[in-house]
Parts: sequence; C-alpha cells; structure tokens
Amino acid sequence: METAQDDKIKQLEERVRELDARVRQGHDLYLRALADFDNYRRRIDRERTSGASSGKREIILPLLEVLDGLDLALQHADASSSLTEGIRAIQRRFLSLLEQQKVESIRSVGEAFDPRVHEAVDSVHSDQHPSGTVIEEVQRGYRLGDDLLRPARVRVAA
Repeated sequence: METAQDDKIKQLEERVRELDARVRQGHDLYLRALADFDNYRRRIDRERTSGASSGKREIILPLLEVLDGLDLALQHADASSSLTEGIRAIQRRFLSLLEQQKVESIRSVGEAFDPRVHEAVDSVHSDQHPSGTVIEEVQRGYRLGDDLLRPARVRVAA
C-alpha cells in the first residue's frame, strides 16, 4: 500500500514541477512582452518628437528666407521713412513668432569659427582680428532647440 501512495506522491510532485515550469515560462513571456511594449512606446515617442521637429523644420526653413528678405530691405532702406518703420515692425513680429517656436539665431560676429554652426564663404586678411574669428555674417544661421536649422554663412579672418 505504501508503494501506491508513494507513486501517487511522486506523480503529484512531478505534476507540481511541470506546472511550476509552465508558470515560470509564462512569467518570462509576460516580462518579455512587457519589455517589448515599453521599447515600442519609447520608439513611438521618439518618432513622434522627431516627426514634429521635422514638420516644423519644413515650415520654418522657407520662412527664414522671408526674414532674410526683410533684413536685406532694411539694409537698403531710408532709415527715417515710415515704410522702414513698418518693415522693422514686421521683422520684430516675425522674430517674436520664431522665438515662440524655440527658433533662435546663431551668434557669429566676433566668435571663433565653428564648422558645426558656421559655413565659411570667404576668408579675409585682417590685422584687427585673430585668425579664425568670424568678422562678418553674410547670412544669419538658426537653431530649432538643439538642432541646427541653417548654418550661418560667414567671412572669417585669416
């Protein structure tokens, strides 16, 4: 009789081990699925942020050309005319809107040339400025947050 009970106990112990293995396997699958979902969520968040930034970039870049046009108009306008004041007001409003979108201009003149944010269009011999210093900005550069929208086109002292 003992043997029948021992066999029954052994069968039950074996069944417990099988069920325990299944539970561990199910738990491992659950943890993997949870990790996969977490990775998916992070990737979607990155793509959404990147897509929004890319969309802003596509809209803002052509608008910077309009701002360049306003800058050029102001360089050649009569300083005392009411038209010039109107252009300045439009330019200020334009810059304010860009600032609200986290667009900022890159400081160039007087700074050391940095190929990450400057594009050299000319080098000029200068006794007044150290070599490698930006002495003139041909076209202003801009950033959108930490991303470069457009490098500043500059003349550099040689």
